[in-house]
Amino acid sequence: MTTILVTGANGLLGQKLTLLLDRDPTVRTMATAKGPLTVPLKNGEYFQLDISDAAAVNKVIGTTRPDVVINTAAMTQVDACETDRDGCWKNNVTAVGFLVDACRDVGAHFIQLSTDFVFDGTHGPLDESAVPNPLSHYGASKLAAEEIVTKSNLSWTVIRTVLVYGVSQDQTRSNIVLWVKKSLEEGKAIRVVDDQWRTPTLAEDLAMGCMLAATKKAVGIFHISGSDMMTPYDIAIQTADFFDLDKSLITKTDSTQFRQPAVRPPRTGFIIDKAIRELGFTPHTFAEGLKVVASQVH
Repeated sequence: MTTILVTGANGLLGQKLTLLLDRDPTVRTMATAKGPLTVPLKNGEYFQLDISDAAAVNKVIGTTRPDVVINTAAMTQVDACETDRDGCWKNNVTAVGFLVDACRDVGAHFIQLSTDFVFDGTHGPLDESAVPNPLSHYGASKLAAEEIVTKSNLSWTVIRTVLVYGVSQDQTRSNIVLWVKKSLEEGKAIRVVDDQWRTPTLAEDLAMGCMLAATKKAVGIFHISGSDMMTPYDIAIQTADFFDLDKSLITKTDSTQFRQPAVRPPRTGFIIDKAIRELGFTPHTFAEGLKVVASQVH
């Protein structure tokens, strides 16, 4: 029996991962979040935890003594990270240091989630050997967290991902697919950029990648995403087609038309050969991912 503790269990990835682990009879699941847990656990245990509180982190990890800790908790709103730099650093960097220290004390393997925003987007898709150069404070914070982990003497995994989409339990969290679907259903015209490239990632696929890394205690950096290289405009058009919505409401534009606090990397996307080869990771295509989303929206 492997004990796996998931932080940020109320986030989109956190929910999918907690449910996935909770269904596995070989795993003892520990879920933590800042607020009450939004997913029903059948076999796991829940602990309320703010990962930016060192004493609380030490208490929970010291008490549960997990074999693996997967940190999905983070401040991920890119523009909010740009405007609230202290809050961003506290949640994305300082807290990771607390988790690493607590994992060292109990000998746990540590898995840190990271992002394609550690790159500057001058080219893509990217493999694990690409050199980071973040453009935003969010990207800088996630890179700093990576460095805390990779320079620790822990057994560790860093999982970078790209543009995660999916349906959360409480359906309160949006993402590009749900935003396009809702906007078009409401008859709203939307402008979507066609000068950024990504490999969008189904939340279920990312959860499976995390679970594979956890069960193997795979050491190193892994790029985990979908395999379809697309622009947000491509994503919007495919979403409209799949849900039979009016794509004439979608206007193609470019990123110069939006004034946002944080700079986005123009071209990322991942080469996922290492995850396929070493973890046995197999993502859905974007078309298959839309079917998964369709089966979960109310």
